[in-house]
Amino acid sequence: VEILLVEKVGERTWQALLKPARRLRKGERLVLEPGLEGSLAEDPVDGRATLDLTRPAEEFLPRLGHVPLPPYIHRADNTHDRERYQTVYASEPGAIAAPTAGLHFGDEDLEALRAAGVEIVEITLHVGIGTFRPVSVDEVAAHVMDAERYRIDGAAANAIEAARSTGRRIVAVGTTVVRTLESVLREGGPLRACEGRTDLFIYPGFEFRVVDVLLTNFHLPRSTLLMLVSAFAGTDRVLDAYSEAIRERYRFYSYGDAMLLTRAP
Repeated sequence: VEILLVEKVGERTWQALLKPARRLRKGERLVLEPGLEGSLAEDPVDGRATLDLTRPAEEFLPRLGHVPLPPYIHRADNTHDRERYQTVYASEPGAIAAPTAGLHFGDEDLEALRAAGVEIVEITLHVGIGTFRPVSVDEVAAHVMDAERYRIDGAAANAIEAARSTGRRIVAVGTTVVRTLESVLREGGPLRACEGRTDLFIYPGFEFRVVDVLLTNFHLPRSTLLMLVSAFAGTDRVLDAYSEAIRERYRFYSYGDAMLLTRAP
């Protein structure tokens, strides 16, 4: 059984995705190694269940765990992925995948941006399965996003608010930044330090209030990420960009190519 730890909900308890999950039932014991087990607290629903571990995951993940590469990367993970499938500014565990737009930056790139007068502010959104779950309903508005955790500290909030008040552009590195900022400022007013969970689903027709420019990778069809990008830059412009990407054989998604988009009027 493949176990993807999604979110920690107790010292030794996690929300997890299990594959295959059809034959698993509440109380089932999964032996990870001698003396280390996980038991299901309920029957899996859509492959997801609460998993109670006999030891904290932090004790064994570095040794037993694998980097959860996306399924369209047709190879096993290796030692290089632990460093490369991670942004240089990552600072704490919590996300189940890297925010791929950030993979394009090395430390030297960030220093060059600062030297050019660009102010860099860090915020947090722990990427969860909601980002990757495909839209499978006929009516887009009926799709429900899984909530993801975010946090904006006081220094970041003050810097972003100062930029907004003086008319400077807000450039988001990745869709996670867009969802976080647009979530916390839906009600208007000044940005303050905050943390919480967001299930904001952005699709064409959405009114953006914060982000002016977006750096993002090329995303997969029927994904909430592609719908967010279409809402931001305009569907026709995005389709033109994707036609170019297909024609020129760009790489899509994780470890893929990126584009810089300005917000449509």
